[in-house]
Amino acid sequence: MATASRLTLSRWRRCLGVVPQSRALAALVPGVTQVDNKSDFLGKKPHRRHPGVLRLPHLLLPPALANAAQILLLDSSVSGVEEKVQTLTNYLWSRHLPIEPEELQRRAMHLEKKFLETPDSPQTEEKLRGAVLHALRRTTYHWQELRYNEELSLVYMAARLDGGFAAVSRAFHEIQTRIPQFQPQTMMDFGSGTGSVTWAAHATWGQSLREYVCVDSSAAMLNLAEKLLKGGSESGKSYVPGVFFRQFLPVSPKAILSPSLSPQVQFDVVVAAFALSELPSMTDRTAVLHTLWRKTGHFLVLVENGTKAGHRLLMDARDLVLKGKEKSPLDPRPAFVFAPNKKPKEEKFSMVILARGFPEDANRWPRITQPVLRRPRHVHCHLCCPDGHMQHAVITAHRHGRDLYRCARASSWGDLLPVTTPSEHPPSSAQDPPQS
Repeated sequence: MATASRLTLSRWRRCLGVVPQSRALAALVPGVTQVDNKSDFLGKKPHRRHPGVLRLPHLLLPPALANAAQILLLDSSVSGVEEKVQTLTNYLWSRHLPIEPEELQRRAMHLEKKFLETPDSPQTEEKLRGAVLHALRRTTYHWQELRYNEELSLVYMAARLDGGFAAVSRAFHEIQTRIPQFQPQTMMDFGSGTGSVTWAAHATWGQSLREYVCVDSSAAMLNLAEKLLKGGSESGKSYVPGVFFRQFLPVSPKAILSPSLSPQVQFDVVVAAFALSELPSMTDRTAVLHTLWRKTGHFLVLVENGTKAGHRLLMDARDLVLKGKEKSPLDPRPAFVFAPNKKPKEEKFSMVILARGFPEDANRWPRITQPVLRRPRHVHCHLCCPDGHMQHAVITAHRHGRDLYRCARASSWGDLLPVTTPSEHPPSSAQDPPQS
């Protein structure tokens, strides 16, 4: 009888619009985590479309881009394209970061000591040096810079045009969904390659973007990107207006990028997609990242392959910008992580979006970092909280309320969960598994 009375009272309170305590508190961490429904975050939307949902449907290349790429491949004299595409794809996905000189020296000293301790150690210094070099060649990853000539550029286009477009589109979708009022006017793409970033930016913000600056060290790649914009030819009209090409990244923030451009200090959006992994050392990456950050007015978008090497590279880049002591006299606003994420299907990639300003300016909901496990009457969510702390939450309607439970069931890897989590735990280190 007492149980029936409690159920009746609960229903009566809901009919009067009284929110029960179980709905106001989401005890992912008891007494700490609260459902962020103070501002009616759902509105009239169904739970499957709550504002933390950031996934994209299946993407297709813009027809103009797909047609231009097909024309260029049909007109090319490259033989065995399919085999070369598979070879390049396998190589890119198995690629490691180059060994730093300090690490190489440490390994050489270790091998030298090891040889000297053996009974049959080399008798002369020259033989010892030769033995160490031979062992280093056998055990050290040999990183090589890819030099994109006309043929390799076409093969790269066939292998990576669609995947690169999808990965960058996902990053831009994150910004557009969370800050719909953001209307960038200028963008710079470092390591622009085939120009897929320009196409993705135009598809996202084409109504406001008026200036796209593409920087790539390969003249063949720049030529290919320009042909793609002109429908596969050299003389056609550009599909995207206001695109400018440069072969070198200007060091000075006040450099004039083109005779037809006004002096540009910063760009609203700066992108480096699959470009940092092409730099030969951490020293080079550090210098480039400092320059890219100085040129960032609002968002710096970094995208790499969804591999351990790609994730490690982005975590290093994130820490460099967040903890860097170099302050730009042009823009003293600090950096914060706007969106780290990894998409698990189709195109696997890692990304980090760094923003200028303060974290409280952005939505600080935790991000789902693994596939959501939906079980009868409960849901498992692995979360990365705004402070970097990892959290494994088991969410039920009974403990956490119907809204949060249904939102969790409707969410996927990479989405945000609409709860506030003022955790007191220390942030996770860069060695934590990917990816928040």
